Amino acid sequence: MRAGLAEANTSKTKRTSRIRIAMKLVNSSYFKVACQDSLWFNDTMPGMNLVIVESPTKARTLGKYLGEEYNVEASYGHVRDLPEKRMGVVITSPENEDAPGWHFEPEYVQTGKQKGRMEEIRKLAEKSDRVYLATDPDREGEAIAWHVVMLLNSKIKGQNSNQIPNSNFKRIVFHEITESAVQEALSHPGQINMRLVEAQQARRVVDRLVGYKLSPLLWRKVRRGLSAGRVQSVAVRLVVEREREIAAFIPEEYWIIMVKLHNFQFSIFNVQLVEKNEEKLKITNGQEAGIAEQDLRKAEYTVDGVEKKDFRRSPPAPFTTSTLQQAAANRIGWSAKRTMQVAQALYEQGYITYHRTDSTNLAVEALRSAARFIGNEYGSEYALKIPRMYKTKSKLSQEAHEAIRPTKVDTVPDSQGLGLNRDEARLYEMVWKRFVACQMAETRGVSVRVSVSGKAGGAVYGLEAKGETISFEGWLRLYKSNSKFKDQNSSEVNGENEATVDERIPEVSEGEKLEFVDIKSEQKFTLPPARYSDASLIKTLEEKGIGRPSTYAPTLSTIQERQYVEKVEKRFHPTALGVAVNDFLADNFANIIDYGFTAKMEDELDAIAVGEREWQPVVGEFYEPFEKHLEQVSDTAQRVKVGVEETGNPCPKCTSAGSMPVGREIVRIGRYGKFLACSRYPECDYRANFVNKTGIKCPKCGGDVILRRTKSRKSFYGCSNYPKCDFASWTRPTPKASEMTDKLKGEVK
Repeated sequence: MRAGLAEANTSKTKRTSRIRIAMKLVNSSYFKVACQDSLWFNDTMPGMNLVIVESPTKARTLGKYLGEEYNVEASYGHVRDLPEKRMGVVITSPENEDAPGWHFEPEYVQTGKQKGRMEEIRKLAEKSDRVYLATDPDREGEAIAWHVVMLLNSKIKGQNSNQIPNSNFKRIVFHEITESAVQEALSHPGQINMRLVEAQQARRVVDRLVGYKLSPLLWRKVRRGLSAGRVQSVAVRLVVEREREIAAFIPEEYWIIMVKLHNFQFSIFNVQLVEKNEEKLKITNGQEAGIAEQDLRKAEYTVDGVEKKDFRRSPPAPFTTSTLQQAAANRIGWSAKRTMQVAQALYEQGYITYHRTDSTNLAVEALRSAARFIGNEYGSEYALKIPRMYKTKSKLSQEAHEAIRPTKVDTVPDSQGLGLNRDEARLYEMVWKRFVACQMAETRGVSVRVSVSGKAGGAVYGLEAKGETISFEGWLRLYKSNSKFKDQNSSEVNGENEATVDERIPEVSEGEKLEFVDIKSEQKFTLPPARYSDASLIKTLEEKGIGRPSTYAPTLSTIQERQYVEKVEKRFHPTALGVAVNDFLADNFANIIDYGFTAKMEDELDAIAVGEREWQPVVGEFYEPFEKHLEQVSDTAQRVKVGVEETGNPCPKCTSAGSMPVGREIVRIGRYGKFLACSRYPECDYRANFVNKTGIKCPKCGGDVILRRTKSRKSFYGCSNYPKCDFASWTRPTPKASEMTDKLKGEVK
């Protein structure tokens, strides 16, 4: 009997093996080609499928979730674009008032790298039953998918290729690269959303028209080699206007007086002077401060009132693109570009959801997972019974993706074996904490305000102390091990948020007498508005409706690469060139850099994306008045002289040569940044490197640490004694204690 069973099992194994071999043969492209005319072969049989994505990393991650019947290939980004060295848009004007409006025909070309790659993908597509377009879920991704189809269905010179049926192309969309999300997308394939493609195309054409029409004018009127852009010009305007606000600002002196008191239990706390004789007090000079200080030293102090209020503090919303960029700038010091590069890597590896979004929506399953995790990890009192929902600011319900969140909440940041590098781990921790915190219970506590009166010399001074006590940490528990974060309402918005906790105020009661301990007066001056950082500039652009999630980082990079602004100590300063270009545009093309006009254009592009408008009329409505105005300005605008930065020194070469007159040493901007030159150029060809000193000594040789730039305009810190000393660092070195002491001594003197 056992022998019979063994024989049956052997027979079954051989039969299974033969079936597997047969299936592999059927699935092979050779078999399909050989049998494509056979009546019994049809598309319902298992076949090979091609999946096209943008990057190799994304392809590898997808490949882990798909079986052998799927071939995942990367297009390496955009496969077609407008040409680099010409406008590449054919413009047809209406022949008369009754004729159709303006028409714009983009002339797309392939780059050299993409040509060979797309030929490889084309060969694979011809052998595949289906071609899945799995590009990113936004306008850029939709446009890439459309360009891929256009290329795959175009004839290649010198080759015989079959037209691939449009029915073979399927668009799949997922907002996270996980097995469940990918399988769900494959189960519900769709078609390319041409409304999104046209919105992207309209943006590309408008930006190309502005750039290629305005740039030659800037060459003639300002300086050769310049360029202008629709969104970038508005960003430069913000930086220039802020610099002028700072220059026009007149600081005002004021004084803060703090009095240290104690109650009958000798518990000491500080109160701040705020009133005199029931009127708000503003001390504007040292003499007034001295009079108040004399009175307060001998005053009799009484508690006038104690006000206690319960408070609840909700966590911040989960990250959108802009708030992630702002938080990374505030917390880690990253540029928007670097943040997006790291976020792209996390998304493509399957750790976070899609990172270009202006939505704060969260998937139902993600909310359930968060609630389970919080309850298990922190206790039921920290979990919400009803998920906390956030109102998204996005005007586009069709494009309102999820907020940025971890794909798996139980993949905690400090897990071993995540396989992330240092930067990826830091950003992932921020995303994970922000998501988990947004579904945790509110922080609860009591805020206290103590009013104190001090009577002296016939005057009654009003003083107060404020503080708060947290009774239940709630979502703050996630952050308590970290250094104090900026307050949720801080002007440096959307860093990692945490409550600002004042010193603890001892228990006192109304009418209680207090004793004087000490007093401190401090002179201060009002400060001008701060220069823009990455975080604050992105926030302002977003608030004004300028740009979209995919444009913030490129805009900030572009205005630096074109040397219209420079970043010093992580703050944007306009260059003389940037000021000149901004002023020329403000005088002659006010609408191009008008905040409302630029925001309206963004709204028009959004309307195209949801099918409310056609893209050709939108571009035409912009172009017609722009073209007419361009012709007028070309004839009437005056040439603008770019200002130069003076060092205050005479030209060293003129001085040493005994030339008359002696030129001035000035700062010019070249291809690779600032350099020193002579004001008498070309009579004097003096040229030297511009040294941006930091006031820090080199840790290797004791020379000066200076801010330098690579050829790609990336900042780094190096030694002034290079090449003798090779010290270099991407981050600003920390000054030694002795240097800090010397600096303080200098300020005191």
